[in-house]
Amino acid sequence: MNKLFILFSSCVMTLTAARGQAPTDAQGQASSDGARQRQSQAEDLALMKKVANWQLSSWSQSMRWPAYDWVNAAGYTGIFALGKVSGDTAYYKALREIGNSLEWNTGPRRTMADDYCIGQTYAQLSQVYKDPAMIAHFRALADTICALPHTASLEWKDNIHLREWAWCDALYMGPTALAMLSTATGDRRYLDEADTLWWKTTDYLLDKKESLYYRDSRYFAQREANGKKVFWSRGNGWVMGGLVRMLANMPEDYADRPRFIQLFRKMAARIAALQQPDGTWHTSLLDPGSYPNEETSGTGFYCYALAWGIHHGVLSRKEYWPATLRSWNALKAAVQPDGKLGWVQQIGDKPGAADANSTEAYGTGAFLLAGSEIMYL
Repeated sequence: MNKLFILFSSCVMTLTAARGQAPTDAQGQASSDGARQRQSQAEDLALMKKVANWQLSSWSQSMRWPAYDWVNAAGYTGIFALGKVSGDTAYYKALREIGNSLEWNTGPRRTMADDYCIGQTYAQLSQVYKDPAMIAHFRALADTICALPHTASLEWKDNIHLREWAWCDALYMGPTALAMLSTATGDRRYLDEADTLWWKTTDYLLDKKESLYYRDSRYFAQREANGKKVFWSRGNGWVMGGLVRMLANMPEDYADRPRFIQLFRKMAARIAALQQPDGTWHTSLLDPGSYPNEETSGTGFYCYALAWGIHHGVLSRKEYWPATLRSWNALKAAVQPDGKLGWVQQIGDKPGAADANSTEAYGTGAFLLAGSEIMYL
């Protein structure tokens, strides 16, 4: 991995010296209501670059997890979004070097969603560089996934997570990668498979009364200290992030698009109502008092999803902008002077603690995704 670290260091040096411009919306015009000032956009973009450069520098020193691993792959999704919104291609270059180092392979657990989360970045880069070799291995894997029967129960036993999307986090890792591959290749089969399997997981894990997802079947009967059901913030953040990334890669006339929009709006309403006074969502959505610390990975994904919904006219700006802005301000306040994002709950599957110094690449990814949408508002 030393060669990869050298390439990272080179990219970090380039990025540190680069100066970005505040973007406009997709039509090259300022957002219609003119709510955000150019100076604020420039400040936000500078902070996003600081966070991204800290992450790249951290990776150059020591990558805690394999380069293909979901922890890093979720970080890559944010790095790519920053490259797109800033117009700074050096971020794309950093990701391309990662892909080259992996020879564009996904992880070794072939049908485990975590191990092909990186397929999102491969699919996006293949569109930037017009290079089908970047998705050749992932496309072959996707063909295998589409050919599987997917008839097994999603009950959390017998290593079902290696074969099916049996935990809510998987809705950020798997369907989004297939949907982006569909966009990159023009092959509708991948989106159709993502659609079918999304609803299989949703039918099993979504609590329709609460409009929230259980992390997996182990939590159906568990309760928090206050007697409420256990709904993990980052787990539902993964779902919200997955929802908007599915919608972003779904044609306007796609048959199930209204169904996705309906789910997104229900979750957005529920999530906005659960925001805490500090602007974040604590790790237990229904028992925030037992986990009083702020938390930035779940908050980052919620901020991203709400901002995306406003930007694309799926959510009312009047209704959702206050919660979105509060969460973005809280996220910015969690960035340390060197660019490290703190208050990120560590790897887990349930509510837990976080502190000012705890961080991880998926937190960086969520922050950058959030900022990439905030820039348009």
